[in-house]
Amino acid sequence: FNGFEQLCINFTNEKLQQFFNHHMFVLEQEEYTREGIVWAFIDFGMDLLACIELIEKPMGILSILEEESMFPKATDKTFEEKLMNNHLGKSPNFQKPRPPKPGCQAGHFAIGHYAGVVSYNITGWLEKNKDPL
Repeated sequence: FNGFEQLCINFTNEKLQQFFNHHMFVLEQEEYTREGIVWAFIDFGMDLLACIELIEKPMGILSILEEESMFPKATDKTFEEKLMNNHLGKSPNFQKPRPPKPGCQAGHFAIGHYAGVVSYNITGWLEKNKDPL
């Protein structure tokens, strides 16, 4: 299953892809306009901000994880409930996970990343987040 570390990797990839898209597509087209080049703006449909905000905004996944980590009585279940209450049906990128393949552990939620939908299992995330460096 995909855990906390994979979420961090996928989040970083979302940020890098957004940076690339913005610089290669948006800023380049703005430069054409400044230089007086006749240009019809093309929307490449690669704005990843909704996914990025789902993870990093206040009351996003990382914020809720941080908040739950401060409560001694918080559990994986309370963390999952908070995620569902705050995001399911409210963010198009936050989804119910697909049913697990035989012999695989079930996911608790899924995120629509630019490269595809990824299911995550939150078992142990609170402990990992509390672990001092």
